[in-house]
Amino acid sequence: MNIIPTLILAAVSATTLAAAPKKLLVVTITTGFRHSSIPTLEKVIAQLGQSSGEFSVDYVRQPASNPDAAAWQQALKDELQKLSPESLKNYDGVVFANTTGEMPIPDPQGLVDWLKAGHAFIGIHSASDTFHKWPEYAQMLGGEFQGHGPQVGVECLNQDPHNPANAHLGKSWTIALEEVYEFKNYDPAQLHDLLILDKHPQSKAPGHFPVTWCKPFGSGKIFYTSLGHREDLIDTDPDLKDRKNPIATSKDYQQHLLGGIEWALGLKKSSPSN
Repeated sequence: MNIIPTLILAAVSATTLAAAPKKLLVVTITTGFRHSSIPTLEKVIAQLGQSSGEFSVDYVRQPASNPDAAAWQQALKDELQKLSPESLKNYDGVVFANTTGEMPIPDPQGLVDWLKAGHAFIGIHSASDTFHKWPEYAQMLGGEFQGHGPQVGVECLNQDPHNPANAHLGKSWTIALEEVYEFKNYDPAQLHDLLILDKHPQSKAPGHFPVTWCKPFGSGKIFYTSLGHREDLIDTDPDLKDRKNPIATSKDYQQHLLGGIEWALGLKKSSPSN
């Protein structure tokens, strides 16, 4: 029996499996405020996966409006079955992209256990304005939305130039206009800051104000960025109406988000301790 072709085939199969793209489940359900930038985020996340070749995307999307509230609620529950432990077996990570409010997911503890078992959670902007009635969610995420003022320009300070989310940024990153969050239940000792402000976004009083962070969660990883309100921060389309952020800033945002996804999925590493 000639075992050489068999060995070659096995090696090729192993290489193919190793190179197989990860699978992300992108959740854009809202039961509170709904951001107009959600379709833009859905599009850009898919583009990042396609252009990098590193991950594919499925969605958990808002059911169509229905005057029958009970029917809409049932449709919402049916859509959220994609977050059941059985369904999550098909994915490497979950993205909460501008989710808000309380979502009737089928098994909250099952989601936590799945993440701790070695999977990725990526939260964008109002992911921190989600599940206020579920304290374990804020503990998992690392902080909870408290409020925001008018949109402002900010200078974000790079706290870890070795992290893939920040490697392309200099010591600071200026954003012309964005909705900047303030947080409660945030403890910098329990996570790893990536971007911060050293001035309050409204009063300009000095301090420590988080923007983006990451953290281990059991054997899994959490990446959260509070940036992602404005379409002209997320999207590089030069024809966007009333653009305030330069296209170069949008490119930086996309690379920031991609790097955070890559870190959370274990595709790229930061410093040895992170």
